[in-house]
Amino acid sequence: MEMLNRIKSTVSNFSTVLPGNPVTREYEIVEHVASAGPALLWKVYKGIKKSTKEEGAVFVLEKKLLDRYSKHERETILTILKNGIARLTRLRHPSILTVQQALEESRESLAFATEPVFASLANILGCTENMPVPPPKALKNFELFDVEIKYGFLQLTEGLAFLHNDVKMIHGNINPESILVNQSGAWKLAGFDFCIQLEKNPDFQSDQFSLGEINIDLPPPCLPNLNYVAPERLLGSSSNFASDMFSLGLLFYAVHNQGKSLLLNSGCSMTSIKNNYNQLKMLSPNALSNLPQESREHVKMLLNCTAELRPDAFQTSKLPMFEDFGVKTLQYLDSLYQWDNLQKSQFYRGLPQIITKMPKRVNLHRIIPCLAKEYHTPEMVPFILPNVLLVAEDVTKEEFQSLILPDMVPLFRLQEPVQITLIFMQKMELLLSKCPQTVITNHVLPMVYRALESDAQQIQELCLSIIPKFASLIEYSAMKNALLPRIKKLCISTSYLSVRVNCLVCIGKLLEHLDKWLVLDEILPFLPQIPSKEPAVLMGVLGILKLTMSHKKLGITKEIMATKIIPFLMPLSIENGLTLNQFNAIMTVVKEMVSFVEAEHKTKLEQLNSIRQEHGSTLEMAQMVPGSQSLVPDLGLEGNKPGVDDMFKNLGLSSYQSTNKNVKASSPNNVMGNQQQSEKAYSKVC
Repeated sequence: MEMLNRIKSTVSNFSTVLPGNPVTREYEIVEHVASAGPALLWKVYKGIKKSTKEEGAVFVLEKKLLDRYSKHERETILTILKNGIARLTRLRHPSILTVQQALEESRESLAFATEPVFASLANILGCTENMPVPPPKALKNFELFDVEIKYGFLQLTEGLAFLHNDVKMIHGNINPESILVNQSGAWKLAGFDFCIQLEKNPDFQSDQFSLGEINIDLPPPCLPNLNYVAPERLLGSSSNFASDMFSLGLLFYAVHNQGKSLLLNSGCSMTSIKNNYNQLKMLSPNALSNLPQESREHVKMLLNCTAELRPDAFQTSKLPMFEDFGVKTLQYLDSLYQWDNLQKSQFYRGLPQIITKMPKRVNLHRIIPCLAKEYHTPEMVPFILPNVLLVAEDVTKEEFQSLILPDMVPLFRLQEPVQITLIFMQKMELLLSKCPQTVITNHVLPMVYRALESDAQQIQELCLSIIPKFASLIEYSAMKNALLPRIKKLCISTSYLSVRVNCLVCIGKLLEHLDKWLVLDEILPFLPQIPSKEPAVLMGVLGILKLTMSHKKLGITKEIMATKIIPFLMPLSIENGLTLNQFNAIMTVVKEMVSFVEAEHKTKLEQLNSIRQEHGSTLEMAQMVPGSQSLVPDLGLEGNKPGVDDMFKNLGLSSYQSTNKNVKASSPNNVMGNQQQSEKAYSKVC
């Protein structure tokens, strides 16, 4: 609720800033994320384009921020900013910020939209002017990794090489406020407010504030950042492309020095500025100690006060530090569209070794988006997917669901190439642990079901071998109503012996996740339905029965053992093809079952017999006359041989042989009458 209120508040504030601005018709504003441009005047909002639902960034300049300046200064600032955005809009290069919605002006504001932006480099280095309060959580304790810095500067040098060699333009204001870091972590050139066109170009006309004549008495928004300006621009010499390279050297120093430039010209007099440049000529070796060793010499050359001695952008892009494996990897990923599928597949095979050495943020925000662009080519997915899932292992559940899963969901439906399903099967435990339940139900488990119903034996066997590993993560209803019926159907219908055996092994491993009654109702009755009697199948069946017998949660009742299982197993024991060990295994189980039935039923009968004896003893006591030892005297008749009698007695038939069976119970007064009847019967026998 707090988040919703914050978003609602942000949208409300934005609406008051941009009443009637055409940009609001195209974009929905989500939240304030950054600031950028001269003196960080531009507020940067995360936006969603209404027509396409794609993310973007909306830059807003509130004119009320300029109320502190005179009317002439306000007009000057607005002119500078408008011209800068117009130039940015016309430039197209991978290292230059892409404008998606041209500049629009209303009475209260200026606004335009670009590709998604994370923050300006100034924000990342700690400058919070015009930022939301509190700053975005993503910027809290944010630190640039070495590979991000290296590749960021490589991108800047490539962008400057394009400006200098193709457009013939000096940027004129390279500093942290003019560098935007997009959502993928790429560094983009922006801030063309003070650029200088060295050759006539109808698309890029310089204005009076872009000719290199800098008046330090003007307000900061009317000036390039003086802490990054080359000496020739401030001291009246002619400007050239080397001016940007000087600024780039200072920017490199600032990034490695907590955002502080080597020059501190802002707010200084011209005399102080000249002194600062003179001190730069006598730069001590220790002054660059914060920089990586491999870059110090080149940065020192970039900071040379003589413009002609500075390396150009192309030379800088060839520095050895840009040959770092991480930098080369990111560079390759950004140029994948130029490669054929064979080259891509070779690159993807070696990518896992790089991913394990890269920071998590780089993997998640730089590598994953590049890989996701290849999802539309099914032939490449088997090469991409292992890398994506490798990154997924190291991210949180929330990061996986927001940054990886949305693009991955369509892949669950792909059945060709078959390697896609195989890869997903191998990482099923990862998917079930990080996907939300709706995705598991609607996409992941249906993929498992399709694998079981597949015609490919390899996929079926792999699926059966993997299912037990993630069985604990499957809901009971899905296990009972969807998964088990498919495994049983496959076991009965398959023509592959190995698949049938794997079905039985899979069911055996799933037993611990089932309840007793499901096993008794669904598993045990299914076993006699299996059409084949190969020894391997019989051993699989036997394994299920043994596990069911021994598992403390399951068990088989003596009734089912006696009436179903033992009659089913005994014929199996004489199947042809059984080895001695297999025969012994079956007989051992049969004997265990017989012993179990014997023990259980014997206990029951002993209890019943004890109860009968108690009732019989009570009745006998009621019928006996005091002093009499027996109701019927021993007549001493000789009959069958003792051995035969003993056998039938041992079989429990003695009660049916007794003459007492026909004697009715009588009252004590009739005892003598019964005795007389017995004597008559005896005389007849004689």
